[in-house]
Amino acid sequence: MTDALVAFLRARFSEELESARYASNVMATQSERLGVKPEVAARQGRFSVANAEVHLALLDDTVVPYLGTAGPGGRTAEYQLRLLAAPYIEHREYPHDSDQPGSPA
Repeated sequence: MTDALVAFLRARFSEELESARYASNVMATQSERLGVKPEVAARQGRFSVANAEVHLALLDDTVVPYLGTAGPGGRTAEYQLRLLAAPYIEHREYPHDSDQPGSPA
């Protein structure tokens, strides 16, 4: 299993959730100063937080449990993991070694 890649993604998604919560709070408390209607700021904040939460749930609930299993489920989970990681491939902490076939996880 690609434990390093799972840990990497979990860390990135957790950071994104923390950032979304912070930005949502800033927008909600300073919407007038930022020139944004309070209801628009609240809606955007909820969207950003929900988006970050969904990434974590997708990873933990539908990908990780099937990694390393035989058959189509395991192959699909591996593919989903790679898709979730694709936007981060240039990140300095991306575990490139775990991306190579036959490398240790």
